[in-house]
Amino acid sequence: MSVYADRDDRGRGERHDNRRDWHGDIRSFHQHDLPRWRGGHWTHGYHDGRLGWWWVVAGLWYFYPQRVYPYPDPYTPPPVVIVPSQPAPSAPPPAQYWYYCDAAKTYYPYVPSCPGGWRMVPATPSGAP
Repeated sequence: MSVYADRDDRGRGERHDNRRDWHGDIRSFHQHDLPRWRGGHWTHGYHDGRLGWWWVVAGLWYFYPQRVYPYPDPYTPPPVVIVPSQPAPSAPPPAQYWYYCDAAKTYYPYVPSCPGGWRMVPATPSGAP
């Protein structure tokens, strides 16, 4: 957490609201601001009556309760999480049928033709109930 404090470039210690570089709202911090931010420096001492660590960037003072090495990170973008898409469920295999001849009381191919026609019955593997 930082607290924004400002002084003019001549070092007179005056506070004012001329925040020309970065306004302190992280939503307005842009990638092109990063080199300037990283070019700041740490100062430990009093500024505007407050003792602590100050990150000084282009004449702007930001209070920190403790020093952050190597410099405070103004913004760390959230990690990009890419969730792999789930494969489409495969269609169930087509139903398997055996062809039964009621007249011969047996299955195809054990009888080549069936005078009353073939009846489709669900295939039952051997050993199945």
